[in-house]
Amino acid sequence: MSPWEAFGVFAAGIGAGTINTIVGSGTLLTFPVLLAVGLPPVTANVSNTLGLVPGSISGGYGYRRELVGQRDRLLRLGTASLLGGTLGAVLLLILPADAFQAIVPVLIGIALLLVVLQPWLARTVAARRTGPVRADGGVGLLLGVFATGIYGGYFGAAQGVLLLGLMGLLLNDDLQRINATKNILATVVNGVAAIIFVIEAHIDWTAALLIAGGSVIGGQIGSRVGRRLPPAVLRGLIVVVGLTAIAKLLIG
Repeated sequence: MSPWEAFGVFAAGIGAGTINTIVGSGTLLTFPVLLAVGLPPVTANVSNTLGLVPGSISGGYGYRRELVGQRDRLLRLGTASLLGGTLGAVLLLILPADAFQAIVPVLIGIALLLVVLQPWLARTVAARRTGPVRADGGVGLLLGVFATGIYGGYFGAAQGVLLLGLMGLLLNDDLQRINATKNILATVVNGVAAIIFVIEAHIDWTAALLIAGGSVIGGQIGSRVGRRLPPAVLRGLIVVVGLTAIAKLLIG
């Protein structure tokens, strides 16, 4: 990896850490960059997952005030995320690499669609808050968080958007508190997947460490300053890099 390529990976880590803390989808920045510097898709995915864990922790710490009083919720939903993330990571390792290369453009496309629809999801969240209070979201939320964990352990782009949409629709709570919960659940999914990948998969440690360093910085930016960035700019950037990744995977 050349110095300029290393800088690009580090910068992508900062952007991903920022975006993940605000809403999710940071993988759509880092994954295409890792492909561009020559990493195979599966190696890029597992290295990216490991690298983003410190950024998730950083963003979760930045939202620590909003986590007050959410212990029971975090334990319940965190268990579902842990189980889902474990299953998703195992699926990535046992399925053929060709299967991942075939599936991931579809996953990125779905993730991009979710990013574009995020404003609509936010409006739906606001509308739902006028309804009756739902303390735990019921079995539906548990199953949804589990399914999102599977997706996150396997690939993970836009899992934050999925979690925000699910919790926003099924919980009656402040959006910032929901976002804080989202950051913790994403940390659980990425963390358990990273542990499995370190044991069983090939990690490009240079890429993982560069993303880790950048994502820690980005996590703090996202929790302190990122809320002020124009959402349309972030969504536009995510869509551009995501489409670039799809093109690279399809064209080769």
